[in-house]
Amino acid sequence: MPALSNPLLQKWFNAFMRLSHRALTPLVQHGADIRLPLRGECRSGQVYLVGAGSGDAELLTLKAARLLMQADAVVYDRLVGDDVLALIPSSSERYYVGKARGHHSVPQAEIGELMVKLAGEGKSVVRLKGGDPAVFARMGEELDALAAAQVPAAIVPGITAASAAAACMGIPLTDRGHAQQLRFVTAQLCREDGTPDWETLARKDETLVFYMGLSKVDAICHGLRQAGLPDEWPIMLVANASQREQQSLVGTLADMPEKLAASPLPSPCLIVVGSVVQRVATTPAVKIPDVCAAPLI
Repeated sequence: MPALSNPLLQKWFNAFMRLSHRALTPLVQHGADIRLPLRGECRSGQVYLVGAGSGDAELLTLKAARLLMQADAVVYDRLVGDDVLALIPSSSERYYVGKARGHHSVPQAEIGELMVKLAGEGKSVVRLKGGDPAVFARMGEELDALAAAQVPAAIVPGITAASAAAACMGIPLTDRGHAQQLRFVTAQLCREDGTPDWETLARKDETLVFYMGLSKVDAICHGLRQAGLPDEWPIMLVANASQREQQSLVGTLADMPEKLAASPLPSPCLIVVGSVVQRVATTPAVKIPDVCAAPLI
């Protein structure tokens, strides 16, 4: 495994080592001999679909950090945080293929071709995706492209935006007194002149999390109200979850469009609908230090 020369990565790694030592020393006779299992290699000719998490480098998995250190080439998205990118060694090749609303810098087919090309050159490749690669991140299309070219692939999960946003706001996504179900929903249908099944989504016993829906907050609020949820039903918007620039709005289905117009939020933004949102105002938030911002209620 290469030396930890990057100062940020060294600091991050040392923090993990101290934490593991403190946690495990009481459980073993020789706590000082404990080492985190950072073993393995980034294999030549293979592509790793890696979740970069929500942007906070300290929320990366150990495996994701190791692969970033070892890969010959990293193909990364727009939503990957700068602190995460800082962990990539200067000797590694970088390829930006980010997508923004209404503008795709690199078509999806070309991303697949790029990964196949790099792997075909014998390079170890990390395909770095914001959040979790399996949650609304087009991982299936990329796996298909790699499989068609017989390129071996591995998947490394990451912390998805819903988990990060809920943690930073100090609320559970599920709670026995609020939600028996949790549903992740893409707002993509709203953008393609489709109509989500609002009747099945308008339930009081579940938490809804809408991804990629900032421009459709009005439609979401209207659709859920028309389907039967009350005007005062809680909704929360969290932008840049877990990052220093995190911002949030808490309101109701009736007043959220007006609140958002008065205090616009940047993209990416997550939308949480459900009675668990009430806990933002009633429960002291357990926040990630120096990162998560207070809500604008």
